[in-house]
Amino acid sequence: MNVPEQSKNDDSPEYKMSSEDLDFYYGDFKALNNVTMGFKSCEVTALIGPSGCGKSTFLRCLNRMNDLIPISRVDGKITLDGENIYLPSVDVVMLRRKVGMVFQKPNPFPKSIFDNVAYGLWVNGIKDKAFVRDCVEESLKRAAIWDEVKDRLQDTALGLSGGQQQRLCIARALAVKPEVVLMDEPASALDPIATQKIEELIHQLKEMYTIIIVTHNMQQAARVSDVTAFFYLGKLIEAGDTDSIFTRPTKKQTEDYITGRFG
Repeated sequence: MNVPEQSKNDDSPEYKMSSEDLDFYYGDFKALNNVTMGFKSCEVTALIGPSGCGKSTFLRCLNRMNDLIPISRVDGKITLDGENIYLPSVDVVMLRRKVGMVFQKPNPFPKSIFDNVAYGLWVNGIKDKAFVRDCVEESLKRAAIWDEVKDRLQDTALGLSGGQQQRLCIARALAVKPEVVLMDEPASALDPIATQKIEELIHQLKEMYTIIIVTHNMQQAARVSDVTAFFYLGKLIEAGDTDSIFTRPTKKQTEDYITGRFG
């Protein structure tokens, strides 16, 4: 079970990734306050909480996406396999290969389906056509979309449905062989059938990846996650086994949010 108090041994091999005493600032505004938690291999962790609570900000700290904001600043540390990802020596491009990201809105490139998935491989200098072709097929299969697109790989990705585009974006993230997959509300823009496919896919992918998902949908968090973390006003209020968080929360703020008293 992941709880805020675990902090001091979060660098142990038990955790694939962890944060310790993490503070994050947008200019003078402190968006995250002393966030400490760990993420185990082959588990799904859901980050829940009201809008503006810091959960998406925290997610973006995990692969340094917030580095793109000039006025941002991080204190504390985040580790991947025990190594601090905020050290100056860290290659951020390599980090983002290991810690992939799937965004809220499907964002396929205006290229073919094949080129969308192969793009990350090409950017990383992989030129072997047979290897790229095999990797594209494997990634599309893992993203549960191969059977739907295998006969039109050269068609534009923009012609796919919203749910298909999101699974294509997941395939694109998987193609570069990440170890951790971050998902920022990956189904919020999708219809119920497409949402169900994404949730089923998350269940399949956790056999191979550490998955961290931000969701506003508490029913979705309950369905897909092993661990749930509740954020409020930039703080991690409580984290633990999903069933316990939803049925026996230890913090009143967590209970109030889950039961709909606020948020």
